[in-house]
Amino acid sequence: MQIGLRPLFSLRNEIADVRKGKTARIGRTYPMEIQPLAEQVNRLLDHNQETVERQRTHVGNLAHALKTPLSVMLAEAGSQKGDLPDMVRKQTEVMKAQVDHHLRRARAAARAQLLGERTPIAEVLDEMAVMLERVFEEKAVEIDWRAPDELGFRGERQDLQEILGNLMENACKWSKRRVRITAGATGLGQMVVVVEDDGPGLPVDQREAALERGARMDETTPGSGLGLSIVVELTRAYGGRITLADSDLGGLKVLLELPAAEA
Repeated sequence: MQIGLRPLFSLRNEIADVRKGKTARIGRTYPMEIQPLAEQVNRLLDHNQETVERQRTHVGNLAHALKTPLSVMLAEAGSQKGDLPDMVRKQTEVMKAQVDHHLRRARAAARAQLLGERTPIAEVLDEMAVMLERVFEEKAVEIDWRAPDELGFRGERQDLQEILGNLMENACKWSKRRVRITAGATGLGQMVVVVEDDGPGLPVDQREAALERGARMDETTPGSGLGLSIVVELTRAYGGRITLADSDLGGLKVLLELPAAEA
């Protein structure tokens, strides 16, 4: 009995690997009685990919359709003086921010539905660190990062780049010189990334508001909190969590929990 069911056990394990992000498709060849099932699973995966791509295209078209007239309204309002143009400009900026917010969430939600996605953490951290050390070269920022080579994020590379890029850039911006990033698996299909700096930090009573208010990161000032809206939206889309704490470097510590792909 065990021998006869062995191909089914193997197929079950392959499907589990797809779900965990270890592989994107069923790759083995099975006996003729089971092979049609494996092929149907692959077709289902292909259909899921196509559905997500259609959603992305739809979101992109919607973004273009909405943002173009809003940009025109902003330009027209900016060229006029008076209370009415000022009100139109302010309200249009609010509308544009809301459109951007919901489009980011829609894109992230679509990508989070994909199965079999795996992005190496170390590669993205190295890429971001090299780029940001060049950007902050005059400040002589030192970025120390550590992550196991086998650690992977169960999601798209573009999303991980946006999440880590925003956090690391913000840490570099407010640091005196040191930024430290550590990443590791926590078990149960989860991983944690910790981003720390030696800057001014953030008061405890401002941290919750910093995660909710949605200001852009480049509009913040030391002591007034962080604009973490993009990071929070993407993290939540993947079922993750972000928390703020004090770092032993003297600045802020950001703890990021995300789904991990098995090696």
